[in-house]
Amino acid sequence: MTKNRRRIKRPYAQIGSYKTKKVFFVATEGAKTEREYLKALNKMLLDQQYCTRIEYVHTSNKSSPLYVLKGLKRYLAEKKPVPPYEAWLVVDTDQWLDGQLAQLHAWAQQSSNHGLAVSNPNFEFWLLLHFEEGSRIKSSRDCTNRLKQHLPDYNKSVDISKFSYDQISKAIDRASRRDNPPCADWPRMPGCTTVYKLVVNIIQNETQES
Repeated sequence: MTKNRRRIKRPYAQIGSYKTKKVFFVATEGAKTEREYLKALNKMLLDQQYCTRIEYVHTSNKSSPLYVLKGLKRYLAEKKPVPPYEAWLVVDTDQWLDGQLAQLHAWAQQSSNHGLAVSNPNFEFWLLLHFEEGSRIKSSRDCTNRLKQHLPDYNKSVDISKFSYDQISKAIDRASRRDNPPCADWPRMPGCTTVYKLVVNIIQNETQES
């Protein structure tokens, strides 16, 4: 992140007489790459003293989308978070059936503070968009091989020093242009991701100019 970036007015939300941070609870299918990316994004926010916080939710050692959903629902039931907050599911299409993803989509539609972000074929495609347009991606292997052209040492780990706000902005732009018209539920074709919607919500919570 550049040092000369403009500070922004932090939009704390009022609850009674208290001011609170907005928290994004994010449960992911992958246990490493997604978690490290979210930690990197959270660190960027903390470094700038932003009010938004991202809380990674470890749901299960099983990667099935339904386990991710059950884990997030259990976490929220136990934690009983106080608004304002958003709860998001981040999964890949992989080999999962539409019926499995449909249950996640149905949950996301139940509340305005629920969200679902799906990458086709996988989360690495979202990472790839930080560096290029991501054209002609057909499979998870294509995605990983192309990503390694930009991150030669990539092995499911995300190096925070490799990502900047400028790259995140470019990834959002590239992903939104590929998701056109915006899919109603999740991307059916390889080379598309809706993770940008989650990142946009996080960043928009910090965009009131000072």
